[in-house]
Order: sequence, then C-alpha cells, then structure tokens
Amino acid sequence: MFRYIKGTIEMKLAQSVVVECGGVGFEMAVPQNSRLYLAPEGSEVTVFTYMSVREDDISLFGFDDEDGLLLFEKLITVNGIGAKAAMAILSAMPASEVKKAIVFEDADMLTRANGIGKKTAQRIVLELKDKMKDITVEDLPGADIAPASSSSDKQQATDALMALGYSRTEAAAAIVGAEDGLSVEDYIKIALKNM
Repeated sequence: MFRYIKGTIEMKLAQSVVVECGGVGFEMAVPQNSRLYLAPEGSEVTVFTYMSVREDDISLFGFDDEDGLLLFEKLITVNGIGAKAAMAILSAMPASEVKKAIVFEDADMLTRANGIGKKTAQRIVLELKDKMKDITVEDLPGADIAPASSSSDKQQATDALMALGYSRTEAAAAIVGAEDGLSVEDYIKIALKNM
C-alpha cells in the first residue's frame, strides 16, 4: 500500500525507527545494519516500505533503498520464509551480499543470519536463483569475481577449493585477478596464496 514514506526520524527503537510524516509517526522494522540507524534524529529520510497484513497484526518494514525492498519481497516468496526471517537475513549482511550468495549458490553464507539453518538457506538459493537471472556478476560488488562457470579450468579450480572446505564465494574471490588460460593447478596455487 505504501511504497515509500518521506519524513523525519523522530526516534530509534531496538529494531525499528519511527518516521514522522504529516503529523503521523510510522513505526517500521528496519534491518539492523540499516543506514537509518546512523541518521541522527530529526533528519529527513525516504524509507521504502513493505506493509504486512495478517489476521492478528499489521506491520511496516522499512529499507534504505528500493533494492533492499525488492530483495525483501523476493525472500518472503520462499516457502517457510516470513518477514522476520527475511529481516534477519538482511540484518546479517547487506543486500548485495545476499544476492551474491544466491547467484553463486553459496547457502553457507546465508546461515550467518539468526534462525536460518542450512536446509532453509539451501531452499532460498534453490527457489531464488532463477529469479536472480536478471542480475549479472557485473551488478554485484567485486564484479571482477567471475562465476565458476566462466571457464572450465576456473570451474575445476573452484570445485577443488570447495572440496577443501571453502565456500563457492570464497573460492571465486580467491581467483580474482588471475589471468585466463592458466592451468587448474596454477589457479589453485593463486587461490591458496590469496586465502
């Protein structure tokens, strides 16, 4: 119903902020790493919102930008992920890191969030990876981190590093800057030096 609310921050609570707009104070839950917590009280803000209406509760959830809101809306489409679980994920890491975890199929990264176990994280990756097809690696921070499928030697090196216990994201990040055309062994040596 409300796409965004523009007003002033009147107070900050444990997991929410109150934004006054037109004489009405809207309390909205925000991710714990939100820039809204850093803004001083009385400062003008624009908060992108999601309104959750249930039989026994009406809640507002607020985000720094539309990107965070859109990711939240995708997360709550996953079976078993409600608004609180989605907020826990977005509180544990920035939206860009959540996207990276989904694109690189790194479920372990999502388990950093409170209440998100391995099976739930795997379900998030499984259900959302196709919905993230519109996101290219260039859109993610660290755009020079190529996905494992960019070349067969890099893929084999990434798979080998994952067999050693590294996550897909860690393995891909460790090969950053390595020139194309190297052998699998050379990629692994470079990655282990970067770990």
